[in-house]
Amino acid sequence: MNVSISAVGFNFEKDQQDLINKKVERIRYAEDLIVDLLIRVKDDKKIMFDVTANFRWGAVAHVSAEDYDFAAALNKTMDILDTKVKKEKDKIQEK
Repeated sequence: MNVSISAVGFNFEKDQQDLINKKVERIRYAEDLIVDLLIRVKDDKKIMFDVTANFRWGAVAHVSAEDYDFAAALNKTMDILDTKVKKEKDKIQEK
């Protein structure tokens, strides 16, 4: 799984980068299913996370969440992404 993290309108602090990497560990169970994980973070009064996961069978999961707090926005995003990844994994296992 290739993880690409980019910031729009600001630069990451070390602790923010570490927090993102720590939260990505939540979906490591699907490492062999996901080809690319593209994380875009935008700071425009609110912190907005925009994540695209490209699965190896061609499916794409796109999630986004926003909050005034960096950690809260990241947690919301990862909760949604975790749910989507589990659904995709279940779909493939049924076939």
